[in-house]
Amino acid sequence: MTAFAALHHADTPLLLPNAWDHASAAALAAQGFAAVGTTSLGVAAAVGLPDGTAATRDATLNLALALGSGPFLLSVDAEGGFSDDPDEVAGVARELAAVGAAGINLEDGRPDGTLAPVELHAAKIAAVKSAVPGLFVNARTDTHWLGNGGDSGAMSDVGGDMDDTSRRLDAYQQAGADGVFVPGLSEPSRITALLKTLDVPLNILYSPTGPTVPALADLGVRRISLGSLLYRRALGAAVETAALIRAGRSVEGPAPTYDEVQAFVRPASQRPDTLG
Repeated sequence: MTAFAALHHADTPLLLPNAWDHASAAALAAQGFAAVGTTSLGVAAAVGLPDGTAATRDATLNLALALGSGPFLLSVDAEGGFSDDPDEVAGVARELAAVGAAGINLEDGRPDGTLAPVELHAAKIAAVKSAVPGLFVNARTDTHWLGNGGDSGAMSDVGGDMDDTSRRLDAYQQAGADGVFVPGLSEPSRITALLKTLDVPLNILYSPTGPTVPALADLGVRRISLGSLLYRRALGAAVETAALIRAGRSVEGPAPTYDEVQAFVRPASQRPDTLG
């Protein structure tokens, strides 16, 4: 079992914060997080590209290159693998593993609001595990995510088909997934029911309006992701700060100093070349 996989079987669930650049990842690691994920929304928005459309392959690989040698275990949100060709997805996985990634997140949701065929997503998972057996594959199904009407803030179970969710997750774990992820699932009774059908760790997306981390732990959830929440809150805080200053009002709340941010910069000798 790899060190990253072991975090899914510890006494407490893996709380995985999601970064969008080197500074955010370094700041999270400095707070003691042993593992850091990336957020596809943050990566896409940072370079002015749409999320979930396979437009950020190069940006994602470049970020992984920058973070893969950091003092934390890295899991990369690779959308649907940036391709519907399992061999090409396996190629992305090889590149991520080569720069130090410990895990990859693969989703079956598509930008048009549909779900990829079960067989196709399972084939992607199998191809990745065959190519890079030690890379932790977190297989995400968007059965519940797409059921919330596309609201990027509030997560709900509306429209989530538990039978379809179970069917998909069973196929994904049979294909070799090391863990499974159901963003948008928050109802405790549904989480409990789903856990009874799984042989691999369940990942749930934290929602400010959903169960707390201790409550999810009590249910048996083994991984709790923050997704794009940190990025969206950081963006909101930046806009709020500028608006307060413009209005002549005082600004409250913590902010790292210039020197503290500079401390996250790596020496030139440790900086990787840019991909692509």
